[in-house]
Amino acid sequence: MLKGYSLPRSPKGIANHVPAPPWHFVGDMLVIEFWADADAVAATLPDRLVPHEDAGRMTAIFADWQSCRDDQSELRDPIRAQYREFLVTVAATYDGRDVAYCPYIWVTADFSLVRGLFQGFPKKHGSIAITRAYDAVGLANPGLRPGANFCGTAASNDRRLAWGSVTLERTAEAPSQNFTVPVVNIRYFPRVDAGRHDDPAVHELVRLKSSNQSLSTVWEGGAELELYDTPDEELGALAPQRVGRGFRFSYSYSVEDMKTLEQL
Repeated sequence: MLKGYSLPRSPKGIANHVPAPPWHFVGDMLVIEFWADADAVAATLPDRLVPHEDAGRMTAIFADWQSCRDDQSELRDPIRAQYREFLVTVAATYDGRDVAYCPYIWVTADFSLVRGLFQGFPKKHGSIAITRAYDAVGLANPGLRPGANFCGTAASNDRRLAWGSVTLERTAEAPSQNFTVPVVNIRYFPRVDAGRHDDPAVHELVRLKSSNQSLSTVWEGGAELELYDTPDEELGALAPQRVGRGFRFSYSYSVEDMKTLEQL
């Protein structure tokens, strides 16, 4: 009998692309609030999600992640644990409640890409880099202090998608509002059957459920953000018309469940 949570299933069950949850995450985050064209933002939302009254509000997130299962085996083989990510989220409402929706996201590792698809994140492969902070003092370490500058870049298919910058000013009580509300995604898996391409095998609205959430000290400051047009992406339609505050912090959480809100 073949075993495994995901493909490829195998005799021992250890070859699968993604092992079963729970999954545990920790990462350094660079979060930038911005506002884009309200019509372009609304056009990215799926059925049942309503544009937020703060029209066009979005968040750009650069993240440097490490993840593992309960046994922490990935931490002993860190190539299976570490990856970076860039995504944008849209402020919306569902059933009268504020939520965040992710229309576009890129990631550097295949295991994270597949795991994200299971959760409804529309992940694609990309290259992402983020300024890091270290314990050692030196010119290559910006440090966590007023005036320190942290930047992120994202690219896909050899074309730059995004550049962001946050210059720290002071500590804050919490990160961006769009980061702290529930995340609602679309799980969508199409059929290959001839004549049934418009009849997906899975099409559902889901809310992510997380636990064991922990935040480091949150720093905030002035921010810059650029999103670029490329031939095979639509991110450029969400180019910032106004950029708000930026935040830098570390974040830890676990995922072992999700709630199906509706079958679409």
